[in-house]
Amino acid sequence: MNEKFDYVIIGAGSAGSVLADRLSEDGKRSVLVLEAGRSDYPWDLLIQMPAALPFPAGKSFYDWKYESDPEPYMNGRRIKHARGKVLGGSSSINGMIYQRGNPLDYERWGADPGMESWSFAHCLPYFKRLENALGSDPDDELRGHNGPIKLERGPATNPLFQAFFDAAVEAGYSRTPDVNGYRQEGFGPFDKHVYKGRRMSTSRAYLRPAMRRPNLTVKTRAFVTGIDIKGKRAGGVTYQRNGKTHHVNAGEVILAGGAINTPQLLQLSGVGDAEHLRSVGIEPKVNLPGVGENLQDHLEVYIQYSCPLPVSQQPSLNKARMPWIGLQWLLGRKGPAATNHFEGGGFVRSNEDVDYPNLMFHFLPVAVRYDGQKAATKHGFQVHVGPMYSDARGSLKIRSKDPKEHPSMVYNYLSTEQDRREWVEAVRVTREIMSQPAMKPYNSGEISPGPSVQTDEEILDWVAKDAETALHPSCTAKLGPESDPMSVVDPQTMKVHGLDNVRVVDASAMPYVTNGNIHAPVLMLAEKASDIILGRKPLEPIHADYYRHGVDPADAGTVTG
Repeated sequence: MNEKFDYVIIGAGSAGSVLADRLSEDGKRSVLVLEAGRSDYPWDLLIQMPAALPFPAGKSFYDWKYESDPEPYMNGRRIKHARGKVLGGSSSINGMIYQRGNPLDYERWGADPGMESWSFAHCLPYFKRLENALGSDPDDELRGHNGPIKLERGPATNPLFQAFFDAAVEAGYSRTPDVNGYRQEGFGPFDKHVYKGRRMSTSRAYLRPAMRRPNLTVKTRAFVTGIDIKGKRAGGVTYQRNGKTHHVNAGEVILAGGAINTPQLLQLSGVGDAEHLRSVGIEPKVNLPGVGENLQDHLEVYIQYSCPLPVSQQPSLNKARMPWIGLQWLLGRKGPAATNHFEGGGFVRSNEDVDYPNLMFHFLPVAVRYDGQKAATKHGFQVHVGPMYSDARGSLKIRSKDPKEHPSMVYNYLSTEQDRREWVEAVRVTREIMSQPAMKPYNSGEISPGPSVQTDEEILDWVAKDAETALHPSCTAKLGPESDPMSVVDPQTMKVHGLDNVRVVDASAMPYVTNGNIHAPVLMLAEKASDIILGRKPLEPIHADYYRHGVDPADAGTVTG
């Protein structure tokens, strides 16, 4: 006899972990979570140790190792996309940076037809519900203080951070005490998903505590191959585990696999563009052309510098020192391994045509790539920068009926005039900041791209050759009313258009990518969706003030923090 659950959640990543907790917390409903990856073992240092973040990406033990098709505007390069293959999903292997995005991101969401309940006032209470912002003012009405996600601030005390912040002010930009608070625009310490020297993944914050409940079942290494759809309903899902095929009946099916896996699974199950589905031998069940379209992401570069003073974290990359650094962490959760090092940065507008920041900076007091490859310098540092709301759009399509074959993905990076313009601005703004007097004692020369890259064309050529994804794929099953032919998910119910009991709750449902790291928006979306799914009265909107360029009195001077 097949098992039956009230809710079957596909994916135990950022959104799936939140849903598993919230949907099971009253003990009344049976919940099954099917995760294709493995467990996030507490003794796995590459997951639990914050500074180990460069190492899981690219390793099949931790990473699904997706990659794009040859990108037509990036010299035909295939861009690697790391996605977590473990409980907690990508929150178990990401950079642990917590960025809500700008309030005007959500005003943009809420301005679309049918999306009124996704404005900033409606999203803010759910951000507050998930947060325990340890570095913020306990009386700040914009921040949460009792949520499951414990966030440490900065501390960004390394002299390189302070010089970077001072240089930004010298270049004409502002300081801000909290980029997730009243004013995002400016420079200062960042919140991070690190608590007491250990990664604060969604598995640690939500899923692990909930797994003690008898009404919640979590199965790892359970690879879902299809949703069983008849008419307008899903009877359940089929999955493979331990070399066998299983079927489970579901009252509701909730897709939480992320912006790559969710549209892939919908298409495999017959939900998508009918013509494309027929071309790969799949019978269409629901014709939804928007499935897999509207693909968005953030691209970034590392602008690296050599430092003449012994103040960077570059020596921590020395293999001879790693045993001692690891021992410090094991014995006291302290030392260079206890931080993600992305302790500060900033947000700026690169031109007067934008209403809110279109560039994000992550400052890192070490010169290293995500794959762990360090720059050839005794001491160094780098800035990660890139446009945050490019108008480039891509698409994702399955290649065949084989659920284990990775889908075709084209992001079309650098394909638009706006995107190319803002990329040139991103590099020039970074260099402007780095040339200020505050950085002079610490800057002995640009390593990458180097002084030979100067003209607009040279900058764009370098970006095409060197840029990497910031790992923010999103928007491939976007929220929107059924009258929008490219929308996939109903914003009032989270149900897939044309289906009565299939919902999507993950980054794929975002209509537009936000102007920062997307993990926090995904958590908010899942918190809000859990109330929708359970039929609870939504949290009351909070109409709080926030900074708007050109409107706020702070524009008359610098905000200090």
